Amino acid sequence: MKAVTISLFGFLLVIAAAIISFCDGNSKVLCIGSEGQALLTFKQDLIDRSNRLSSWVEGEDCCEWHGVFCNSLTGHVKELHLGLLSTSPDAYAPAAEWDAYFRSKLGGKINPSLVDLKHLSFLDLSNNEFGGLAIPEFIGSMKSLTYLNLSWANFVGAIPHNLGNLSKLHYLDLGINSLFEAKTLQWVSGLSSLQYLGLSLANLSKATDWLQATHNLPSLVELHLSGCSLNNGPSPISVNYTSLAVLDLSQNMLSSVTWIFNLRSLVSIDLSSSGVEGMIPSGFQNMSSLKFLDLSWNSFSSSSTLNWLSDLNQLQFLSLNSVGLQGNFSSAIGNLSSLTHLDFSNNQLEIEPKYLESLCNMREMDLSNNTINHEVSEIIESLSRCSLDRLESLNIAFNKLSGHLPNQLGQFKTLAYLYLNRNSISGPIPFSIGELSSLKVLDISYNRLNATLPQILGQLGNLEHLDVSNNMLEGNISETHFSNLTILRSFWASNNMLTFIPNPSWIPPFHCESIGLGNWRLGRQFPQWLQFQRNMYSLDISHAGISGVIPTWFWNLSTSFEYLNLSHNQLVGEFSYLPISWIADLSSNLFTGPLPQAIFSDLGDLFLSKNFFSGSLFNFLCNSSNNLKVLNILHVESNLLSGEIPDCWENMPMLEVLNLGNNIIKPS
Repeated sequence: MKAVTISLFGFLLVIAAAIISFCDGNSKVLCIGSEGQALLTFKQDLIDRSNRLSSWVEGEDCCEWHGVFCNSLTGHVKELHLGLLSTSPDAYAPAAEWDAYFRSKLGGKINPSLVDLKHLSFLDLSNNEFGGLAIPEFIGSMKSLTYLNLSWANFVGAIPHNLGNLSKLHYLDLGINSLFEAKTLQWVSGLSSLQYLGLSLANLSKATDWLQATHNLPSLVELHLSGCSLNNGPSPISVNYTSLAVLDLSQNMLSSVTWIFNLRSLVSIDLSSSGVEGMIPSGFQNMSSLKFLDLSWNSFSSSSTLNWLSDLNQLQFLSLNSVGLQGNFSSAIGNLSSLTHLDFSNNQLEIEPKYLESLCNMREMDLSNNTINHEVSEIIESLSRCSLDRLESLNIAFNKLSGHLPNQLGQFKTLAYLYLNRNSISGPIPFSIGELSSLKVLDISYNRLNATLPQILGQLGNLEHLDVSNNMLEGNISETHFSNLTILRSFWASNNMLTFIPNPSWIPPFHCESIGLGNWRLGRQFPQWLQFQRNMYSLDISHAGISGVIPTWFWNLSTSFEYLNLSHNQLVGEFSYLPISWIADLSSNLFTGPLPQAIFSDLGDLFLSKNFFSGSLFNFLCNSSNNLKVLNILHVESNLLSGEIPDCWENMPMLEVLNLGNNIIKPS
């Protein structure tokens, strides 16, 4: 017995030594050669414009390659993380940033060499660009997979039913692709371990068994079927989503969702744009575990009440955007102290400001386009009671707010987005606004604000978009107003009474893509500081008192303006082309010579009236180099045009408005 004990002890020592040796960095297990070769074969069929897979080199340890994870004991490839993790740029991002994003996506073909990775449990190819490929059938034979993510990758065609053979799957996301078709979802019923199922934007209009096929998946926690053209279909006798916590049925055609109210385990429901009509179902009040509820963009009855909300005291996200509600919703939100996101926009709702005082966790609030008729100071003061250090976005635009902006506004140190446009707010812009150090977007346009634009706005170093247009601001603007606005992308301040004549050598700290200074006094000389802007798509310097020739550098500001307004100045000279793709207004100037001979094909509205353009209309309207297929409005009245009106209107099939008056032309 002693010998056995010693032998066993010796065996344990050998095992311990082996473990210590394995854990030593000098004894690292390398990847399996055949699996590395399978990955290289897979790479050969990929298009990798940004060299994401530059580390995939023959002869190197494949376990060290980008996106490859191996089992530390065996060296087998177990996970392949090739989804593009970076999020898409925002809508205002420069074209170069968007180009870099798209170049980062993998493309090409998916080589079946992946099936040689017998131990692969995790495959992520999401957020790439596979150019209309069908999902490869061979993926259905990769029986070791527990995680499969092919979302946002531009796959097309039918969903392979043999994916139902992947019985070990815990996670399956095929969502946000193109033209998927499925007549049935019966194939998912065998995925008994599935916890996450994402098929958003798949065409499931013929899959009337979607509810029956998914409700018996015993482990299902999340179900995402947004935009699948679902209808109610034949419902089972009882719905048995015993573990379901997250349900997304948005953008479908579900007239009734009463079966949802039996699912007490749900913490997140998205029924936005789902076709639900009538009164808002009262069954929601019994779903006390809800933290996320989106019912926006449905056609609820305007007489629906919101009293049921008061029982959902765990709610963190609530959206009732554009659902046709009317009346006062104050008492309904008074108990929702856990709310971080509230969207009641685009209704006809009123609120008593005092009920906002209890929303101490609020980060994003959108009450825009309602009938809120209070002084703006009441709203700001109520929110300042307990959400000063949390509120990040506040939108109360398109209401009936009046009164002055209070000094408390400057206390919201975390506020990044502030929209107060389209109200009746009056008085000066408070100097405390310069203390909003996190502010990225400020829109206070279309109000009755007066006095001048505070210089302290120039200290908002995070400001990207500023709109103070259509107010009653007046006075002189100096370079100091822009001193620290280094990342400003959009500046709109048209229709005020402001003057800005900087030093001719001034170089602005910003590179704006969109500028509106219509009705400003900008001096007689064409604004030289504009030459330092880049990638401009929108510019309004109309009614600005500018004279002289448009400098040659001006047309280098953009490869194509979407909107350009130089009207009502004293600009002179000729030009042969217009790099403008949407609206161009050059009216009421002193331009001469023939009409432009080269125009962008997507120009929609063109205003050239009240100038001194001369010559024939023929070259402009009938010249093959002028593609006017989408031209909708053309004003060339009050010029010196002569000759006959040419008959080539087939070149302008979209033309609705034409004014040729007050010229020297006659019918053909």
